[in-house]
Amino acid sequence: MLEVLGRATSGNVQKVLFLLEELGAPYKRHDYGKTFEGTTLTPQYQAINPTQKVPTLRDGELHVWESHTILRYVANKQEAHALYPRDPAARSQVERWMDWTLASLNVAYLAGFKEAKLPPEQLSEAAAKLLSAELSLLDGHLAGRPWVAGEAFSLADICLAPLVRRCLKFPHPKPELAHLRQWMARIEQRPAFAAAVAAG
Repeated sequence: MLEVLGRATSGNVQKVLFLLEELGAPYKRHDYGKTFEGTTLTPQYQAINPTQKVPTLRDGELHVWESHTILRYVANKQEAHALYPRDPAARSQVERWMDWTLASLNVAYLAGFKEAKLPPEQLSEAAAKLLSAELSLLDGHLAGRPWVAGEAFSLADICLAPLVRRCLKFPHPKPELAHLRQWMARIEQRPAFAAAVAAG
């Protein structure tokens, strides 16, 4: 059975849980991370994940870290070609958004996350601009598309959904983002997503 090492409230852990729930793959999750003091800071954990972050996937003797690498590993192992196409052109449509999530959206997400509990008068214009810019880019891309990589639900949607859900809840001012909110509503109708983000 696959084992996920990581706290259920981590957005990166939730990406992995979302995929596993979608596939109906049996797994067990163990609490690791910042709210479980020391569990990622031990020599034992560092030996399987030198970043000392979550998530880590355990598959027998193999340990896989970095959330998007885990998504690709699981999709390949489960032969989930509908979610992660074999065709290079179709796969590129998925992977470009997986990479964009890490390189661009994650920067805006972290800026918003740091200020999420501040009163409105303390929210920075810089964080608001970052969030608006990246979310607007994704909103424009989703115009006329049901899913991020086109007509089919894929790993691109799975990796984006937990972070976008939080970005939309941040207190910073945002544009309307109608297409993005419609996409989020479709995601939230999926039982696998509800299970993945149930912890918050």
